[in-house]
Amino acid sequence: MTSTDYFADDPRTNRERMLAGDLYIADDPDNERITQRAVTRLEDYRVAVAAAEPDAVRILADVLGELGEDAFIRPPLYVDYGENIRVGARTFANYNLMALDVAPITIGEDCQIGPNVQLLTPTHPVDPQPRRDKLEAAKPITIGDNVWLGGGVIVCPGVTIGENTVVGAGAVVTKDLPANVVAVGNPARVIRENI
Repeated sequence: MTSTDYFADDPRTNRERMLAGDLYIADDPDNERITQRAVTRLEDYRVAVAAAEPDAVRILADVLGELGEDAFIRPPLYVDYGENIRVGARTFANYNLMALDVAPITIGEDCQIGPNVQLLTPTHPVDPQPRRDKLEAAKPITIGDNVWLGGGVIVCPGVTIGENTVVGAGAVVTKDLPANVVAVGNPARVIRENI
């Protein structure tokens, strides 16, 4: 229960606030329905891949906002909604991709994503009371073409990674990375150009 009516003068639903990138409370029934559908369909996808069913990728395409030609994500895949994720052609993601798509996640073409990568768009207030009142928001993530994210990379809200960039295993990307570089560490820092 919130102690303050944060939205007294805002007639939008919490889902509308979320999609606009504004603070919201995650109690919208439409959001819950979409989340539950994504969880169910991604379990169907996991089972279909394990059984080598030829139409498995069609299940994945049904969950995501866009899945480019010859793109493949090894299950399990974890999402908030799925519909806010765009994956470019020929991109490959290994096991345990967590893509929390409260805001849009755009992944370019020909990307390589290692196992246990986390793409995290949600944010929460630093001030304790709004956080206690369950307010949250999100910032989009954009990954350019031909990016390689090593195993265990974490990409934080609002980050853009330029094309052809390589991010070393275990790096935490808190700020934008330019195109054509290699970045490592926590927080990730550019260590050389990658031309």
